[in-house]
Amino acid sequence: MSSYPRIARFRSVDELRGHLATLDAPIPLDDAPRSAADGSPLARPLVLGDRTVGNRWCIHPMEGWDGSPEGAPTEILLRRWRHFGSSGAKLIWGGEAVSVLNEGRANPNQLSAPACGRAGFAALLAEVKTAHLATFGRDDDLVVALQLTHSGRFSKPVATGRVPRIAYHHPLLDARHGVNPDDASCVLTDTDVERLIDAYVTAAKDAAAAGFDMVDLKACHGYLVHEFLSARRRPGPWGGDFAGRTRLLATLIERVRAECPQLLIGVRLSLFDIVPWHMVDGRGEPVAFKDSLPYDCGFGVDEMNPLAYDLAEPIALLRKLRDLGVCAVNLTAGSPYTVPHMQRPAAFPPSDGYPPPEDPLIGVWRQIDACRKAKEAVPELVMVGSGYTYLQEYVVHAAQATVARGWIDSVGLGRMVLSYPELPADALAGTPLVRGSLCRTFSDCTTAPRHGLRSGCYPLDAYYKALPEAAEVKAIKARMGS
Repeated sequence: MSSYPRIARFRSVDELRGHLATLDAPIPLDDAPRSAADGSPLARPLVLGDRTVGNRWCIHPMEGWDGSPEGAPTEILLRRWRHFGSSGAKLIWGGEAVSVLNEGRANPNQLSAPACGRAGFAALLAEVKTAHLATFGRDDDLVVALQLTHSGRFSKPVATGRVPRIAYHHPLLDARHGVNPDDASCVLTDTDVERLIDAYVTAAKDAAAAGFDMVDLKACHGYLVHEFLSARRRPGPWGGDFAGRTRLLATLIERVRAECPQLLIGVRLSLFDIVPWHMVDGRGEPVAFKDSLPYDCGFGVDEMNPLAYDLAEPIALLRKLRDLGVCAVNLTAGSPYTVPHMQRPAAFPPSDGYPPPEDPLIGVWRQIDACRKAKEAVPELVMVGSGYTYLQEYVVHAAQATVARGWIDSVGLGRMVLSYPELPADALAGTPLVRGSLCRTFSDCTTAPRHGLRSGCYPLDAYYKALPEAAEVKAIKARMGS
C-alpha cells in the first residue's frame, strides 16, 4: 500500500540516518541499543510526583472493544493487562480508556466506569501487578494509571450507530460524522457539563479506592475534553477564549485533586492538530477549508494555514497544567478519526483511512520535534512521547537518543505492545529484539474495531490469529485491496 521504503529494508543505523537526511527528518538514533547494565538512559528512574518510576518505558492506554456489553472487564481484556504487567515498562499510563458515562463509550464493548466500579478497577490493577511481580520480583517502582474519558462526537454506546455528544457544531466534522448541524440536542448544555464533571470525580474515587496510583484525564484524539479545547464557537463559561476553552479540563483537575488527594493526575494531550483529511481518488487529501478561514475549530493549529501546527496555546496549556499540579503529560497529536497519518504514522492505513501522503518517518519526526519544543518550553513537567512504534527495529535507538538528550522524559508504546509486549524488558536486558514480533503497522488493530470486531494484533499474536474474527479482518482487507 505504501510507496515509501519499509523500515525493515534498512540494514543499519547509518542507512536509516541517510534516508532521514533526505526527508529533513533528523530523528536522533543511537548507534546501538544499550542494556540497563550498560547504562541505558531508558533504565534511569523517573520521579513522578511523590513516586519513583523504575525506568523510562511507558505503555500507552488502549481503547479495547472487548469488554462486556455492560462495560465490565472480560478475560480477553484482562489478558492484555497481564501483558502490560509483564512488559517491563514501569509506567502503565492508563492501561485502558474507561468512559465515565455509558453514553460516552466509543463502542458498545468499551469499559464503562459505572459498570466497573471499584471491584472492576481492582481486577484490572491486580492483573498488572501480579504479572509484574511474578516477572520482575518487585512492583514498588511500578506506577499504574487509569485513563478516564468521554468519546463525545465519536460516542457509539450501542451497535446501531453513533450517538454524538459534542461541545459545539464543527463546520467540517459535522457532515462527515453524521451530525445534523441544526440539531442542538447533541450539544452538551452547561448543566450537562456539570454532570460530566461529577461523573469524572466518581470514577476517580473508584480508581483511588481500587489502588491506582494515577488517573489520566484524557484530552486528545478529538474526544470530548479535547474538543472543548477548540470550542471558540461555544458561548458561555465553557468556551470562547482560552480561559473558557480550558476551563473544563482545569475544573476536572481541581475537583479530582480536592476529592482524591492521594491520586497523581496526568493528562494525555493532543499537542497539535490540522484540518481533517479524507480519501479522494485513492489518495489522502485535506478537506476543503478555504471557506473556513481563519480556521477557529482547532487546538494547536495555525488558523491561517491549518495544514500547519501552532504550539502557542498548547504550551500555554502545559504551563497551566503544571501550575494546577498535573504530574505528567502524555503527548500525542490529532485524531485517528480525522488525521490518522499524523496521529499514528503507519505504512498501511486502517479501513477508514487513506494511503500515507508522506513518508511515515516524517510523521514520527513531527511528533518528536513538537515534544522537544514543548519540553524546552516547560521543562519542569514530566512528558511522555508517542509515535515511536513505526521505527520498528530502531525504536530503541531513537528512544535512547531522545531521552538522553532531554527531549522527552519517557517513551510510550501502544500498537507495539499488542504484537510484542516484552519489548521494553528485552531492550533493558540487552536481548536482541525479536524481529518477527515487531509491529509493522498493518493497522489491523484499528481496522478490526472500525468494523465492530475486537482490537488486537491479528497478524502477529497467535491468540488473535486463532480467533474467528481473524478471517473477517482478512476479508475486510481483501475488499480494501490491501
